Amino acid sequence: MTTEATSAEKSPETRAVITVLGSDRPGIVAAVASALSEREANILDISQTILQGIFTMTMLVDLASADFSELKACLEELSEGLGVQITMQREEVFRFMYRL
Repeated sequence: MTTEATSAEKSPETRAVITVLGSDRPGIVAAVASALSEREANILDISQTILQGIFTMTMLVDLASADFSELKACLEELSEGLGVQITMQREEVFRFMYRL
């Protein structure tokens, strides 16, 4: 039995929802995943699709070892470089806003 908590057991205060939206092109997933990895954020769940050339991705990430503000600033900069929209919200805020 492992002592590490499952994604369902992790605290919503340490998790964030990241969304990516824009024209599809190679390297978007790799760039976002690399930025998260470099800042010790762990991807708990990921969903992506391409609708008639429009790339969409939603991620649930664990930020227990990452700095929220630093990661958000990094993703904003990455967003400009990739030409896509990237947003990040704490899971608790996301759930409150969308009443999931």
